[in-house]
Amino acid sequence: MGRSWKPQIVGVLLVSLLVGSLRAEVRIKDIATVGNSNQISLIGYGLVVGLNGTGDRPSGRRGAIFTVQTISNMLERFGITVSKEELRTRNVAAVMVTARIDPFLSKGMQFDVTVSSLGDATSLEGGVLLMTPLRDPSGRNYGLAQGPISVGGFNIETTAGERLRKNHALVGRVPSGGVLTEALPGNGIDPSKPLQLYLLDPDFVTARRIAAVRNSYFGSGENGGENAVARPLSPSLVQLQVPDSLSSQDKIVRFVAAIETLLVQPDVEALVVINERTGTIVAGGNVRIGEVMISHGNLTIHTRSRPVISQPNAFSNTGRTVVAQVTETQVQESPTQTAVISETTTVSELATALNALGLKPRDIIAIFQAIKQAGALRAKLIID
Repeated sequence: MGRSWKPQIVGVLLVSLLVGSLRAEVRIKDIATVGNSNQISLIGYGLVVGLNGTGDRPSGRRGAIFTVQTISNMLERFGITVSKEELRTRNVAAVMVTARIDPFLSKGMQFDVTVSSLGDATSLEGGVLLMTPLRDPSGRNYGLAQGPISVGGFNIETTAGERLRKNHALVGRVPSGGVLTEALPGNGIDPSKPLQLYLLDPDFVTARRIAAVRNSYFGSGENGGENAVARPLSPSLVQLQVPDSLSSQDKIVRFVAAIETLLVQPDVEALVVINERTGTIVAGGNVRIGEVMISHGNLTIHTRSRPVISQPNAFSNTGRTVVAQVTETQVQESPTQTAVISETTTVSELATALNALGLKPRDIIAIFQAIKQAGALRAKLIID
């Protein structure tokens, strides 16, 4: 009787993107971004206050000198003069504040910021970020950040040296803690310039398909020809001409929205990714296997020793008790199972065949490597 197949591989995740799923179309906005919609990075330096003795240590104890200097400068702006040697900073921590914002944000809109400890604080739990200017790489201020920090963890240390820790308490977020104070440059679309679409995963085939879908939908130009309104310039860039009739921003917005909702079939590279540490295998559905034979069998060698006691005869004056070890070796070999994989086998069919052999994760990883060495794996094999 044939062995029934059960769809399970213990400890192994073998993901199959079936051939039918490869024909699934996705929106252009899910695989590409508008040229001037790349996120803008902002950074700032600030202070977190209200910590429960988990902030930066005083400078006199090899602590963070810049924290004391920052506190002193801040107090001087409020008309308070304090000697730096007298400052105690265990409730204060110096931090770097970072954010990545969408270029289409308008002045006054809020965004999230990330707060990271810069000194030797042990935790930012319960802290409040003071008002911190945020600037771009050129040094221009575009926003302010402040508010209570959400850490999502804790870090407790006792005087005896014991430590209890959950997650990472030196990095937190301030939801909606940033406010845009200046309008971002180029947050509109210039109709006199071509519109750029950047692919999230550069691919020649996908770029050409995006151009073809746009040209087919608007019915202008040949796919990739001289008169095309959309042309793939590289595997990561598709250039779109904005029609002359679109002179106002509201019309341009409708034009971009119509392009983003167009459906296109992205091309997927054939990959097999193996993580030997966790025994995880992820294979794309467009992976193909040439005709190959797989033979698998287990050989188990079990060796054990047991003591044997030899005693002398009764009333013997010269004899003595001797303990000897007797070794027993057993060899057990399970029946070898063989499977023949036919040409153009899909990942789903390969998973079925490997399950039928009753393989373990390490065996499956070794088989994938052997299939690649045999030249039968029509995909790129990546081992982490």
